[in-house]
Amino acid sequence: MQRRNFLQSTLVGSAALWAGGLPTLAQAAPKLKITKIRYYSAPGYNKPLFNQARGIVEIQTDGGIIGIGEGGFKDVVEQCAQMMIGENPFQVEHIWQNVYRGMFYPPGREKLHALGALEMALWDLKGKALGVPVYELLGGATRDYVECYATGFRASKAKTEEERARDCIEAGLRAYRIGPTGGNGDQSFDFYDNAKKTIDFCKRIDAAVGGGGHWAIDLHTRFDTTEGIKICKAIESLEPYFVEDVIRSENPGVYKTVRQMTTVPLAVGEQFGDRWDINELLEDQLIDYTRVTLPNTGGLLELKKIAALCETHYIGMIPHFTGPLSTASLVHVLGSSSPTRCLMELAGGEPERPPYFNEDYINFKNGKLYLNPNPGLGVTFDPKKATFVMEVTEKTKFPHPILKSPDGAIHNW
Repeated sequence: MQRRNFLQSTLVGSAALWAGGLPTLAQAAPKLKITKIRYYSAPGYNKPLFNQARGIVEIQTDGGIIGIGEGGFKDVVEQCAQMMIGENPFQVEHIWQNVYRGMFYPPGREKLHALGALEMALWDLKGKALGVPVYELLGGATRDYVECYATGFRASKAKTEEERARDCIEAGLRAYRIGPTGGNGDQSFDFYDNAKKTIDFCKRIDAAVGGGGHWAIDLHTRFDTTEGIKICKAIESLEPYFVEDVIRSENPGVYKTVRQMTTVPLAVGEQFGDRWDINELLEDQLIDYTRVTLPNTGGLLELKKIAALCETHYIGMIPHFTGPLSTASLVHVLGSSSPTRCLMELAGGEPERPPYFNEDYINFKNGKLYLNPNPGLGVTFDPKKATFVMEVTEKTKFPHPILKSPDGAIHNW
């Protein structure tokens, strides 16, 4: 009923506007205002960090339409949300530009994480208001499903990693990802010893899954250049699907050297944020796959822009897993984009089913994630099954100047 009333009022209002002349930017979008933004913590999640939070964001409007997002730490979400009260939720990019640029200093990755959660909720709200899935708003479906790989495989009863990898592939997933040996608990990490052990581990996994690129490895930024390259060179003939984070990520330019020293498919970006974190690696074709993900990039549309860069430079996309709703949102973005290759990560080999979301919020079968045709992101949220933390109902008391060009676009001031 809320959506029906909203659509009726929108049609009447639009007709009146066009009868009186061309509308302005604010008039062209449907007449809704953001009135309240709530933040909940996810029960059972034991890692509520600044840039790895799984908080649930709920954006409410004066028209009764609600959007749900995921991510962001409470304090950062609160500051970003204060810049959105009173705004028209349909102006997703306009709001994003204001929050991204409106405090003058470019956002760090912690703020991007929060902004990504809020932007996710805006897309969910818009899709629900219009009665269409988000992927239709992002260009429409370009694929029937997205292939997946598993980090671990909970469904397996096997006692060895090799047997779990084999079970994973037999269940329909595209690949099984492993990590390097050593480095757990209080045990010291011997680079030389674990480089040799990791190479041997890769050989055993490759044999277990029958080769064919049905496995990958994340070196987890754990090695320095010497050992990282040693591992890559040793496993080139095994042809893994990808090798992730060969060395530390603070200096992306180092991949100009790494790229020349190995032919394994390189995947980088799990720790990165927006397109300016990854653009040089893409434009110089220093990697084969980007690992940037939601909500870390700052939102669905930002990831869509990165997807266009990937398509331009023939680079695939393998987003890192984060939270359950972020995983569902990734299907909408990848399912409406056209990079050379897409693959999604599932921790444990299957999607999470948190009790605060509807059971069918994500469509997974035979190792693949399918597009969800329900309005918005396809998610409904039960706040009674989460923990309320805070709400924002007023605009920030510390606004910065906003500079706009004559056409209404936001500029840095």
